[in-house]
Amino acid sequence: MSDFQDWDVNTTGLLTIDLQNDFLHPQGAYGRAGQGSDNIAVLPARIAPIVTALRNRGGHYFSAQFTLVPQPDGEPLIAPHLKALRPFLGKGDFTPGSFGHNLVDTLAPADYTIEKVAYSAFYQTRLEYIMRAVGVQHLIVGGIVTNGGVASTMRDAHLRNIETLMLTDGCAAFDSKVHEATLLSLATVTQQQSCSEVLNWLSA
Repeated sequence: MSDFQDWDVNTTGLLTIDLQNDFLHPQGAYGRAGQGSDNIAVLPARIAPIVTALRNRGGHYFSAQFTLVPQPDGEPLIAPHLKALRPFLGKGDFTPGSFGHNLVDTLAPADYTIEKVAYSAFYQTRLEYIMRAVGVQHLIVGGIVTNGGVASTMRDAHLRNIETLMLTDGCAAFDSKVHEATLLSLATVTQQQSCSEVLNWLSA
């Protein structure tokens, strides 16, 4: 695993996971259900300077966004385990093109948007194709939740021999103890740095 400070910024991308209105905005699906989190709410403002710095150096910004595909009657195709965990999800939530599905304003627009139907941003998506097409070889990753979409994406990248750097304070979970435990468990598959440390590297 090469040190991230030796990476070529031109072949480096930033990937955020699920930083969407339906997760973060008060009028989104989770906000309406009272499922907000202060740890999650601060992420967009913390990551936004990295987006700017990376673009200024020739890098790319990818946003992977959780998607519920609507059936003809408008009801979403939703896995039974997710429906059991989040019974408040229903028509219109996480629907492509909707306000809730969109990336939060603080980070919008991304250079490339990846619709995903499972935890990993690589599972049955076009992410790897676009990365190869634009020459991205390394990924800086942040988003939610640390133990879900972020962890699954990190492990999938590792299986694909894609080097990653995880933003330790650019990810969050609803439970801070779960977040910390996941950081520890992922230390063997990804490098880890704070947002400020990555921003310093990009600004050097």
